Amino acid sequence: MDMFGKRSHKAVAKAVLLSFLLLMVASSVLAAGNGGHAESGAVMKDFFWRCLNFAVLVAILAYFVTKPIKKGLSGRTESIEKNLTEARKAQEEAEAKFAEYDEKLEKASAEIDDIYASIKREGELERDRIIEGAQKMAAKMEKEAQKTAEVEVAKAKSELQDKAVNLAIEIAEDILEKNFTTEDHSRLVDEYMQKVGELH
Repeated sequence: MDMFGKRSHKAVAKAVLLSFLLLMVASSVLAAGNGGHAESGAVMKDFFWRCLNFAVLVAILAYFVTKPIKKGLSGRTESIEKNLTEARKAQEEAEAKFAEYDEKLEKASAEIDDIYASIKREGELERDRIIEGAQKMAAKMEKEAQKTAEVEVAKAKSELQDKAVNLAIEIAEDILEKNFTTEDHSRLVDEYMQKVGELH
């Protein structure tokens, strides 16, 4: 505002100075044109006052015209300064928001990394649990298969023994039938009766 005030004062001073210069030039021209007659003094005096009135009028107009211009320019400057202040404020707010979102993005990235690591750990633990369960089940199935095999082997042995006994009996019967005579039978009965008699 001081700058515009200084400019307006300079403009008024220039206008007044220009008016006086015009007055001096006009006086010189009139004095040279009239050749020094007596009437020239009155004309010069009248011309001087007219020029002075004109200079004052120019000064007043310059002062009052420059005042609204000065106010308009001052208002415009204030508006520009206000807009610049608002722009700086908006820029600062935008930078603050950017910094805030950037920080949130970094935190979100860190959280995503943590979640990924946690999921990976859980997956590895689940994999280990599944492998451990499968190994236990395989060991159990192996034991059960071994027991079943032992039972089947024992059963097969028993069946083989039974078959061997039956086969031996059949062979013995067959041998007896072929080699055991009536005399052998009578002799055995006599021996048995003799032993029973001895017991009494």
